[in-house]
Amino acid sequence: MLVVLFALWLIFNGKVTLEIVLFGIVLSTLVYLFCCKFLGYNPKRELIALRLLPQGIGYFFVLVWEVVKANVTAISLVVSPKYDVEPVLITFRTDLKTDLARTVLANSITLTPGTITVELTDEEFKVHCLDKEMAEGIENSVFVRLLLKMEKTATK
Repeated sequence: MLVVLFALWLIFNGKVTLEIVLFGIVLSTLVYLFCCKFLGYNPKRELIALRLLPQGIGYFFVLVWEVVKANVTAISLVVSPKYDVEPVLITFRTDLKTDLARTVLANSITLTPGTITVELTDEEFKVHCLDKEMAEGIENSVFVRLLLKMEKTATK
């Protein structure tokens, strides 16, 4: 965070002189110490976030791919005159331990067309699916597996 603060200082100043660099180092250090003392910032969290960055990027691409696949499925349900849509409301539990992982899973489900997270309480999810086929395997989806792996990486 200290490096980011200093880089922002240099970018916003638009030029680099000895005075600007020295003042930027002092000011960035003071802001960093303020964040550590009063805002609960912890450098350990920054290291965990850096370790999770490759998996987070991978998760993003998996999410985009799943959204594309769900779009195709939802469009085929809407356009097809032969197929009867059978909406379903399912409830399932996960082994995700952190609130952040549960929230990311709920948002990923909601972002995927044809599914909406209706309720999230502790480890229990209520999800409305446009069709019962969309509900199959949702409790062991690729999102859950990736988030469990990310939680294991974060606790190492």
